[in-house]
Amino acid sequence: MAKALIVYVTTTGNTEKMAGIIAESAKAAGADVTCKTVGESSVDELAGYDVVAFGSPAMGAEVLEEAEMEPFFTEAEGKLSGKKVALFGSYDWGDGEWLRTWEERCKAAGANVIATVKAHLEPDEDAAAECKEFGAKLA
Repeated sequence: MAKALIVYVTTTGNTEKMAGIIAESAKAAGADVTCKTVGESSVDELAGYDVVAFGSPAMGAEVLEEAEMEPFFTEAEGKLSGKKVALFGSYDWGDGEWLRTWEERCKAAGANVIATVKAHLEPDEDAAAECKEFGAKLA
């Protein structure tokens, strides 16, 4: 059974909804799941998990949420080599550039990116289905 950590930040609740769907799906697929906000997490605990899913909304000119996720992820980058990582989040404008840039950062840090999923604003039926598939990949 895979041990999965889902760590996210949310500004309007959309990324939090995605995290909930992903966590339920990962649990249903047999993973031992811990789901919490960045504020409840520490970078040191990443080592105790087989896979880590990071979630953040796109902010500004398609960048990670700057107050909590960017500093947390910057600290985590040095601990991602060889780690299975998955990325998710919601956006309002643009085309998901923040998620592609984030994936590139993970790969540059030596992470094995196993899944990405994005939702335009609140996850609709299609995005929810993608989140369920994403969650199953964490198991």
